[in-house]
This record gives sequence, C-alpha cells and structure tokens, in this order.
Amino acid sequence: MSARPVRPRLHLHRGTVVAAALWFDPSLLGEREARGRVLAAWTPGTSVFPLAGGFLLRLPRPRPVDCAATPGLPLTVEEGVLLAAPLSTAERERLAPPPGSTVLVRAGHAQVFPGEPSRRLDVAAWLDVSEWSTVSVQGLGAPPPPVKVLEPVEAPARSLFKGVPAADPEAEALRARMEGRPEPQGLQAARGARAGAGASLWARLRAWLSGERGTPATGEKAGSITRASSAAAAPSPLRRFVSWLQRALGSSSKAQSREERAAPPSLLRRMLGRLRQALFPAGAPSSGQPASPEPATPPAPQGPGLFSRLSEWLLRNTPLGPLLGQRKAEYVQRLFEMFEQGDLDEALRYAIPLGEDKMPEQTRIALGLPGPRASLSIQPQRGGPASLFGGGQAVYSALKERYRAAFKRLEREGRIDEAAFVLTELLGAHEEAVSFLEKHGRLKLAAELAEGRGLAPGLVVRQWLLARDIRRAVAIARRSGAFPDAVLRLERTHPSEARTLRLLWAETLAEAGDYLRAAVVVWPLEDARPLARAWLEQGVAVGGVGGARALARLVSAFPQAFEASRPMALGLLEDESHARAAERLAFAEVLSAEARMDPRTALVGPVVRALLRDRAAGHTRIDGSFLSRLLRDVGDGTLRADLPPVSDPRRRTWLEENATPPLRERLTVAEAGPYPIHDAVALSSQRMLLALGEAGVRMVRWDGTCVAHFNVPAFSLVPSVNEDRVLALAPRGELKRISLIEPGPRRATHWCDAKVDAFAPSYDGNLWFISEADTVMAVDALAQEGLRALWRVSQVGGVVMALAADAQSLRFATWGSDPQLWTYSLPGGPTLRTRASRRLGDGLPLVVLDELTGQVEKVDDVLLSVPWTLINQRIATGHEVKLELKGKPRALFAFEGEARVRARFSEGELLLFDTSGRLLRVDLTEGTARRVLVQ
Repeated sequence: MSARPVRPRLHLHRGTVVAAALWFDPSLLGEREARGRVLAAWTPGTSVFPLAGGFLLRLPRPRPVDCAATPGLPLTVEEGVLLAAPLSTAERERLAPPPGSTVLVRAGHAQVFPGEPSRRLDVAAWLDVSEWSTVSVQGLGAPPPPVKVLEPVEAPARSLFKGVPAADPEAEALRARMEGRPEPQGLQAARGARAGAGASLWARLRAWLSGERGTPATGEKAGSITRASSAAAAPSPLRRFVSWLQRALGSSSKAQSREERAAPPSLLRRMLGRLRQALFPAGAPSSGQPASPEPATPPAPQGPGLFSRLSEWLLRNTPLGPLLGQRKAEYVQRLFEMFEQGDLDEALRYAIPLGEDKMPEQTRIALGLPGPRASLSIQPQRGGPASLFGGGQAVYSALKERYRAAFKRLEREGRIDEAAFVLTELLGAHEEAVSFLEKHGRLKLAAELAEGRGLAPGLVVRQWLLARDIRRAVAIARRSGAFPDAVLRLERTHPSEARTLRLLWAETLAEAGDYLRAAVVVWPLEDARPLARAWLEQGVAVGGVGGARALARLVSAFPQAFEASRPMALGLLEDESHARAAERLAFAEVLSAEARMDPRTALVGPVVRALLRDRAAGHTRIDGSFLSRLLRDVGDGTLRADLPPVSDPRRRTWLEENATPPLRERLTVAEAGPYPIHDAVALSSQRMLLALGEAGVRMVRWDGTCVAHFNVPAFSLVPSVNEDRVLALAPRGELKRISLIEPGPRRATHWCDAKVDAFAPSYDGNLWFISEADTVMAVDALAQEGLRALWRVSQVGGVVMALAADAQSLRFATWGSDPQLWTYSLPGGPTLRTRASRRLGDGLPLVVLDELTGQVEKVDDVLLSVPWTLINQRIATGHEVKLELKGKPRALFAFEGEARVRARFSEGELLLFDTSGRLLRVDLTEGTARRVLVQ
C-alpha cells in the first residue's frame, strides 16, 4: 500500500467508460453475493485475483460499460495501471503507481496495490459439485465401423498353380525342417504309417530321434498309428540330449575341484572336452553365459549355431554320419532318377526349394551345405568328405540344373503354371517367374506372386495394373511412393497403361493438394494439359507460397492465360509488405527455372525489382547468382546494366549469430485474449490457424485480424504440408471427431468419428499416420467416408504414445515394460529399420505414469526440432519457456499465470500459445518475437 496519502477530487468513474476490470467488495456485498457476481460476470479468458480484501476480475479485453449498471466497481487502464477513479496528472504524479498495479479510492484516500499474478484464483473451486457424479460420455449414434485395411497378399499357394501335384509327405517334412517350423500332424501320421508298413531299421531310428513314439510292429495297420497330444508337444530325444549336453558342458568346468583338474583327464573327460570345443568355440555363448540383449539394428552374420555344430560333430565322430549320409544319398538319388526318367509329376512331389539367397541353418543341415565360418583362421585338420554332409555344393548345383531343365521342358509342353512353379518355388527366380506368367497371360497370378514375394513396389504396381485391379495398384503406389518407378516400367512395354497410371498419379497429387507437382507429372501428355491448367488455377486459389509457385508456372506455361493472370502476378510483385515476401521469392524461384517465353520475359523486370526491394528491407535473402539465373534469357541488356551490385555472401541469420544476447519477452496476465487457444498452426504469408476448442477454428493474419472462421470443434490441428487442408480433432468420449478444413475455399466439413489414441502432428495430404492401442496405421487421407488403412502394423510391444512422420521416415514410441522407439523408412515401404529402447533426446515426447490416476501421459515440457530445443518449466509467477540452440540459450519467454504454455515448430517459426488466449510468434531466422492479439 502506498505511504503517500492522496485525496483525489473524484472517487469513482461516472457515465460510460472503457473498463478493463471490475472489483467486488465482500464487506459491502457479502461473501456469497460477491462470489455470485464474479461467477456471473466470468467469461472465457477472464482472470480473478484477490485484491484489498475483495476480488479483482480482469476482463479478457477492455469494453465500454455503464458505471451505474455494472455488477462491480469499474476500473480503467492508463499506462498499464488500473484506476478506480479518474485521477488528474498531479494526483498520478503524487501516487506514482508502478505498471501492473491497481489504484482504489477507499475512505476518501487513493491507495496503490501491487499486482500479484501468481495469486490468481481458481473460481471453479467455488462451485459445489460434491453431489455430482462423473458419467462416461458415449456418442448417441452407432459406434464407428472397424478401420478397413488393405490386406497384404500372401505368396500363391501350391494349389493355385494348375497341374502341380501335391507334395509328398516326406518332402513336406523336409521342407518344414528346412524352414525351421514344426511338421504338421498330418505329415507325421502319414510318415508314421509308411514307416510301419516297411518297419526298416532306418525308419525306426529316425522315428525315435524325432520323438515319434509308438511305432507299430510289422503287420500292424497303418491307420491305427496315432500319437498322443502330449507326446507331440514333448521334445524329441535328440532335442533333449542337446539340452542336457548344453547344460552339462556349460557347468563341467565349474564342477571340477582343484585336485581333479590337476589329475590326468579320463577318457570321458577328454571326450567331453573335445565336444565342448566343437560346440562352444571361442566367442560362442554357452548356457552358463548371459545372453546378450537383442540388437537395435539387424545383427551381423554369425557363426554356426549349436544344433549345426552338434550335427557336424556327430557326423564326424559317430557312426550316425555314414548312416544319415546314406539315407540322404538315397533320397537325392531317387529324386535325380525321377528327373532323368522324365517323371516330372512325381519329381515335383519330392522336389525341395533351393532358391533362397540366405538359407537358414536348418536348410544347410538338410542339404549338407557348409554354414558360415566362425572365424577366418586356417584350419589344417579340416574334416574329410563327411564335413560336406553328403554332397554339399555339388548336390546343390546338380539339383539346380535339374530344376532348370525341368522348367524348359514344361515350357515346351505348354504347362505354364507348372513351369512358373519351378521358377518361383524351386529356383527362387521370382522376378523371372512374374515375367514368365505375364508373357503367358496369367496376369493376376503374376501380380499375386510379385506382391506375395515382396518384390520391388514399382513392379508390384505394374503387375496389378496389368491385371486390371486399378484400385489395388493405386493403393500400393500411394503407400510406397512407387508411382515414378511403375510408370517407367510400363512405358517400356505398355505405353497405354503407362498413360493411365500417369493420369492416376497426377490426380492423386492434385487431390492431396500438390497442384504444382500434379501439373508437372501430367505435362508429357499433351492432350491432358487442360487438366494441368485447371490444377494450377486451383493451386493459385489456395494462396500462400504454394499458390505463388502455381501462379508462376501458370503464367509461363500457358501464354494464353497470361493476360488473365498478369494482374494477379503484378499485384503480388508490387506489394511491399513483409507478409508476402516469401510468396514473391517462391514466385521468382519457379520463374527462374522456366524456359524462355514471352510471358516469362515480361515478368523478369518486375520480379528483379521486387526482390531487390525486399532484400534492401531485410525481408528476403538472395545473392547475385540467383539474379543472374533470372536474367539469363533477357535480350535487353538495359536491365542487366542497371542492376546494382549484389554481394554474394549472405547476411548471417539469428541461428548463426551465437554472440548476440538471448531474446527475452514477458507476457503479463493483462495480455490475455478473448479465446482459449488449444493449438496453433503457422501458414505461409503470415497467416495462422487457431484451434479455439468448441468455439471453432479461426484463420488470422499476423496482426490478429480474423480472415475466416470455421464452425467445427477443434482442440488439435493436423496440417497438410501443402497447406490446402487441415484436420481438426475434438474429443468425443473415447472417440475423436475429425473435421476437414480447407483454407483456400474457406470450407469446413465433418469427416468421421474414430478412435485415435495418438497421431502424427502433420501429414503429406495423402497418408496420415495414427495409432490405436498397440497398432499403427497409415490411413488414407483422401477417403471420403471413414478411415481406411493402406498399411498397418500390430502388436508393437506396448501402447503407442507418440508418432512423428516426414517424407523419409516414420517414428513412434511405445509404453510398456520396455519403452521402445521404432523407426520405419517410408520410400518403397514402410520398412522397419531400427527398434531400440527409448533414450533422452530421441525427438518424441517423454511418457510418465501418473501414480494418482494410473494414467499414462505425455510430457511435452521438452520439445525437440533439430537444431532447437525448447524447455518449458513452471516458475512462481507462471511458466518460463527457454529456447536453446545446441545447448546454448537463445531466447527466454515468460508467461504469467496458471495457463499451460504449448508450442509448435514450423518452417523457420515457433508459435507459443496458451488457453489464456496469448499468442507469440517467433521468427527463428531473424530472431524476432511478435505478440499476436487475436480479435
């Protein structure tokens, strides 16, 4: 309180004044009545503080009031001071109130009270809600249907190839072992029945080793051979022996006493020692050693596994080697005889695939192929012929020759499907099989084979288009970005289909809002150039930087449209405002790349003058080489001669000026706006979109003036990189209401209601990445009704809490027992690249568990956008936002009050906003901050 008593001439305001606040005195009104009047006068953006034993209500924005009809004492603001009475200049000088303080007249004396923003009252606590109960909110309509998914196509089954006989059970069992999967029950029963009929020593030995108990005696009916379910689940004797041997060898060295180690080793001990060396060479982990954690990246090729080393040791040092070698030789010899005798039907039943580039360990053991070496050291005592396990590479090469000869014969006989089966299933020549099927008109099977075998996305798109499944071809091309590759593949062989796909590509780009690129893609088709013109005109209507680029292309590519577009182009170039400087530069960049034409020549002069004017005003950064490109085709040398010298070295940006002091701004409670801002998006040309909750979305200029209002609820905004559309999200119980905003035509429509737990903060106009629980999806942003996923990955090890995506990669973070960060490459994919435990600084929000509520929440106090780091922390008077560049503070922003501050990085800008309606726009290039007063 002021120590200098002042008796003002007037004690209160009279008539109509522009009030910035109201004061309520409980000593006159009573506590209950004062609080009731405060609640009645409260509106969004209002702040209430305790002052002089009463309540000071700060209005969102000053407004005219009738002093005789106001519910409280009106206060005006002068030079940052709230006044309850009109003071004269002499009275103000005697009081000397500091900015942010309040002057009240009590008992005839003027008193000064300092402002205390940290003491803001939560008037919601005045409301008695003890008898209210929380009810979960559910939509009145039907729940949204499940998300439709473009399911992947599996590799064609054997039955789809006409004429190919069913595989022999023994061949199927061998293939199952090669692929490292358990044998089907039917195969085990069939093989047991055949073993019971012959009851050979080899059959009984093999059945015992594989765990097939109950082999019948000779003469017992094959149909009575069954195995109990418990026996099927139990490990085979060989597997049990391997497990026992691994445990024994892992602990044998520890179990020996000092005396035993000093004594001469026994024969059994020497044998176990040799077996241990064979199974656990240097660097190979044993059972007593801890397993290393799963690597985040694909591991490097390792040496042979335990089963492979045990098999090799048994074959070298026991009679089992010759026995198995003989059995395998008989199988291979019988297979060779079938091919030599021309019995292809029977040979295909017994044939086994050989075409995998990287065979699993089980395949090498089954075929007798050597595995990868554990080391590159020379081994002078290498095993003899048994080490090749009965043939090795020679058998492998001989089988490939037989398969290739069988393919040629089947082709000569016109057995197309069987020949293709040999190519893809036995030889592994998948692309050759696709080409072969296409050549012979089996287009759908060729497309299924290309997708099922994971061939190049461009080839997959090509095959589906030839198979006349255009919808699937376009969906895969959009998901993988394979339009260019597919068009080039088709142009070499099918120009008509290539034209169709090029048109579909251009239409997809136009629907996604990339009008300039759509016009470039369709330009080679001369009869489709009217479409290019229409798309460019739509791009111009969107406005902003993209509209300026489309305008430059329009006036240079279509001379007949020059006269109609010239006023718009000259209006842009003659505008001197900083807000449209980025548009003028974008217009000039596109114009500099165009070929010489009369419209281009006519606009070069105005473009150069506009750029020089913007450069002098500090609105843009250009060098002499860029101006030279613009003037390269200008025949008149006058403009070039009059060009002032332009130094090539560019002025250092704020990002490069490390010596400058940090930028500081402080936003007071009095600067609160009329609407709560839940999210904000910066557009080009100094425009912004503001999410105002249930009040809708506003598009404002740099000075806060409203350009357009969209009447759709919005608490989060997801902009397209092309700026032609923005998704607005609002919670509706467990669902989210998603609306589509088009800033160009000033249109907003409801899209769908869907369960979306996390989502990428921006999208490319084509695909939007979202998550639901532990499933991540790339949804079709061009779908008309509901969500449709073009790609999906499920069961990622925890609930997905945050996502981020750009043109090159997708990253998402999971929450669970081991929080992880997944990274996918998008071109040609999505393809998983890394999966690792989360670390600080990985670029996605951190996640914490609220012990009181049990809810998992994102922590957005730290926001990364290379090379910037934003740290938001709570202080006594409100919130403090620190902006760092590579660990060095470059800016400090203080927001008074309780409202939480949120931030969003965009191209060269940072937006800071809160639910009190305050908005700060930071230019990261120039190092300036501008308050935006939303009107």
